[in-house]
Amino acid sequence: MPGSSAVEILLVEDSPADAEMTLRALRRNHLGNHVHWVKDGEEALDYMFRTGVYTGRGQEGAPKLVMLDIKMPKVDGIEVLRRLKADAATRSVPVVIMTSSNEESDVLETYQLGVNSYIVKPVEFESFMETVAKIGLYWVLTNRVPGAEG
Repeated sequence: MPGSSAVEILLVEDSPADAEMTLRALRRNHLGNHVHWVKDGEEALDYMFRTGVYTGRGQEGAPKLVMLDIKMPKVDGIEVLRRLKADAATRSVPVVIMTSSNEESDVLETYQLGVNSYIVKPVEFESFMETVAKIGLYWVLTNRVPGAEG
C-alpha cells in the first residue's frame, strides 16, 4: 500500500523525554502515525541518504518534514542541516530546528544554511505540546512541497 507506511516526519532528537513529548503532541493531533524517531545526527543522515542500517530502506521518498535538534551526539544538528541542504536529493525537504538553544549564532548559522524555521522549545509542558502541534499541522497538512500533488 504505497503511502500508508510512508514517513511524513523524521524526528531527530537525542532526549527521550523531549522525543516522547513531541510524539505525544503529534499523536494528539493525529499526526503521529507516520513519524520515525532517530536519536542522533548520524542516524538521521543514514536515514535520509539510505546508508548504514537504512541501506535497504524503501524508495518511498523523503519525509514531508525533518524536526531537528541542534545539540546531539555524534553529528550535531547544524551538520545534518548542512548536509541535507547541500544535496539536491534532500535540499527541498523542509527542516524545522527545535532546540533549547536560543543563541543568536545558532539562529544565524542555521538560516544561512537554509533552515525553514527555528523554534526554541518551550519549557512549559502545554506550550511545548501546542507548539509541536502547530508545527506538525502546518508543515505536514498545510505546506506544499515540490513534487506533491494537491
